[in-house]
Amino acid sequence: MCAKKAGADEVYACELSKTMYELACEVVAANGMEGSIKILHMKSLEMEVPKDIPHRVSLVVTETVDAGLFGEGIIESLIHAWHHLLLPPQRGENEFREQSATGRVIPAGATVFGMAFECLEIRRHHRLCVSDVGSLSMAAAGELRSPVSCSSEPDDSMEPYTTERLSRLPGGYKPLTEPFTALNIDFNNVEELEGLSSRQVQQIRLPVIQEGELDALAVWFQLHLDEESSLSTGPQEDTCWEQAIYPVHGTRAFALKPHDELVVEVSCRDAYLRLCAVAVVRDGHEIRLDLQHAKTPISNANPEAELCSALACLQTDQTQTKDFCMLECSEMALLNNQDYHQRFCSALAKLISRLKVKCENRQQGSGVPPDFTDPANSTDCSDLLYVLDVSEGFSLLSLIAASQGHVKAYSSVEKNKQQEVLRRLAYSNNIPEQHLEFWLNNSEDEQGMLQRPSREKLWSAIILDCVETCGLIRQKLMEKASLARCLLEEGGRVFPERIVVHGMLVESDVLLLESAVQGQEPTLGFNIAPFINQFTVPVHVFLDFSTLQCRRLSESVELFVLDLMDANANYTNREVKVQATSSGRITAIPFWYHIFLDQEISVSTLSQNSHWKQAAVVLQQPLEVRAGDWVCLAVKLHKSTISISASVDNVPGPMEC
Repeated sequence: MCAKKAGADEVYACELSKTMYELACEVVAANGMEGSIKILHMKSLEMEVPKDIPHRVSLVVTETVDAGLFGEGIIESLIHAWHHLLLPPQRGENEFREQSATGRVIPAGATVFGMAFECLEIRRHHRLCVSDVGSLSMAAAGELRSPVSCSSEPDDSMEPYTTERLSRLPGGYKPLTEPFTALNIDFNNVEELEGLSSRQVQQIRLPVIQEGELDALAVWFQLHLDEESSLSTGPQEDTCWEQAIYPVHGTRAFALKPHDELVVEVSCRDAYLRLCAVAVVRDGHEIRLDLQHAKTPISNANPEAELCSALACLQTDQTQTKDFCMLECSEMALLNNQDYHQRFCSALAKLISRLKVKCENRQQGSGVPPDFTDPANSTDCSDLLYVLDVSEGFSLLSLIAASQGHVKAYSSVEKNKQQEVLRRLAYSNNIPEQHLEFWLNNSEDEQGMLQRPSREKLWSAIILDCVETCGLIRQKLMEKASLARCLLEEGGRVFPERIVVHGMLVESDVLLLESAVQGQEPTLGFNIAPFINQFTVPVHVFLDFSTLQCRRLSESVELFVLDLMDANANYTNREVKVQATSSGRITAIPFWYHIFLDQEISVSTLSQNSHWKQAAVVLQQPLEVRAGDWVCLAVKLHKSTISISASVDNVPGPMEC
């Protein structure tokens, strides 16, 4: 539409998604251009001349770039466009062709920048940072990695990078080097595009500017639209792009110091941009960060004791680096959450101790009291307490339960390598092999996960995974809790027993702008908002409330309670009154959870070291309030989905509406 408005004679567009193709047709028609723009429902790689368009074109405009620049396939699509859709490019300044006789691309090219930095938030999502979790030593875990590659070599089993908005990282970040130029690319040079994947791996030496732990490399780019206009996706810019993050893996951290040089490799061998920190040069000696070898010292100076210590830390058995277990980033963050596991350990210990006493009292009449002191002697499975952990993904809670003694624990971990890690940890923590089993190995499908451990036995505890990492209640949670209660022995518990939903009134322009198109001004006067806003989702997920740009208009308030142990205590809707503490526009209600493992022990999804994010209901129409006003929130729970509407209540008083 911009091209047509600028005076282009013929305009073509292509879109693979059927939904977005149909939306584009509606938008073009609503702006009176349906007769002058031809929209094709296909990939550009499938377009042919003259089958789909009558002749080659003079301009291709594309925005197929992601945070890592090449991740959406812009290289492949532009190579195809130059060979099959575009007029030949202008070859040089002295070549005088008519403007219409040459082809060009917008954007014309890009410059990629990088920076090494320290960040606890990145660290805890990509490598194990703790030596003990709950009651367990992690020494035997082996190498655990997130699914993000840290190599310049292509690896189909791993992602080339992850993405984050650096400006919103909890706890911030510390730059360890100045920003550096990693790569330049000319989109109007087809030979350069075709040669990108065969470029030699480039090594760049970066002076370290301040002391800090090397956690990752960040990448952003400047998109050169033409000779005059450009836009940046840098950390300080407000754009729709995040930054690409290349985490540093390893079982031990490495601290950089001023006067060090960090050696970074840059490559594009599979048309993905890859950056990898491979070495540190300190006092003339190169320390390899890939944990495989240390090079011969460059100078004859004796290495300092500190350097020897660093080398010793970085050396490890070569076979061990190849044999690692992959965990999702959220699973790694959960593993690093010591407070979460310690609270589960305490709650499980209380329950198991109580059930042991009950079992002991029950068996006093038999004259043969059970031996709870030595779990290795508890081979009579009829006397054991049974615990089922049906957490999603990798979880240590089954092992923590088994470590209490006289417990046979069942884990829902499915992946073979992750099961191997749990077996190693069980062995190293003196948990008998027969006291850990993998439940999904015994059940035919996931639907049959919640059933009795055997015909004669019931569960002493069932651990449910209640909240998704994104900040929403898991689907069918209450149905699972209802079934789980039926499978408990007398005195057994569902963990957690109760979830309390908390929320707050906020004013946040960011949430408004990221949830819907606000009028025609952002779209240069084109009528787009009514069409694209059909796809608005009322609940924003994966928020971090600690870094969300917002004004808090109230204190936190209890919105809803889900009781997993008492079905009669639950309800489907509730109205709550909240008093505004400041004047403003209520645009959203962020919410989070206090998860009660028992009456006294709880964990919060809002805590700083939580692996959970928060969510927020974004109001369709912002609500003006003054300080002191009472706001009525109607909270509903339907199929584990929370919805909230708000209205100003003229009746004062802290009560339900």
